[in-house]
Amino acid sequence: MTPRLVTLLFGLTAAAAVLVAAESKPSKKPMAKDALECKPGEISACGLPSHVVIDMSKAKVQRTDAEWRAMLTPEQYKVARQQGTEPPFRNAYHDHKEDGVYFSVCSETPLFDSRDKFDSGTGWPSFTKPIERAFVGETRDVSYGMVSVEVHCLKDGAHLGHVFDDGPRPTGMRYCINSASLRFMPRAEYDAWVAKSQPKN
Repeated sequence: MTPRLVTLLFGLTAAAAVLVAAESKPSKKPMAKDALECKPGEISACGLPSHVVIDMSKAKVQRTDAEWRAMLTPEQYKVARQQGTEPPFRNAYHDHKEDGVYFSVCSETPLFDSRDKFDSGTGWPSFTKPIERAFVGETRDVSYGMVSVEVHCLKDGAHLGHVFDDGPRPTGMRYCINSASLRFMPRAEYDAWVAKSQPKN
């Protein structure tokens, strides 16, 4: 074996060792997890913004970006229109216990009933199901190194949060929703709204 070949083989072996060492080093950025699995300081899927593309072509409620900005608060706009998120435990509805219905903040669309709300311990409002599946769309979300399911209002395209299959019975689902994407209506007011919305014979 010639000296040049020995040098070449040594160089290739050293380079391979460097690559193996680099791949074996733990990543500095933690992978996103479900909030129920997180330890203090770890990232939760509920607490991450979404990068999915919501198809607005089928949404019945259409507004310009300027109109959304004028209609919503800065936080509502960031969460509902820019797919952001709000901090856990420091939002309007995570511990809200009043009887009624939660509407989309972007339209007159009832999304979740307080009777289906439960304390998930995550710091965000959680529901076992939407009022009508036809009002809530789902999109596979692979942001931040984890696969989850983003949910949004099909009527107006507002980003709501994510859904997980670790909820209580009977559905086994947990809709982890941003308060900023919701507007609450007390039960009596909702019943009156429903009666008023019914088509007259």
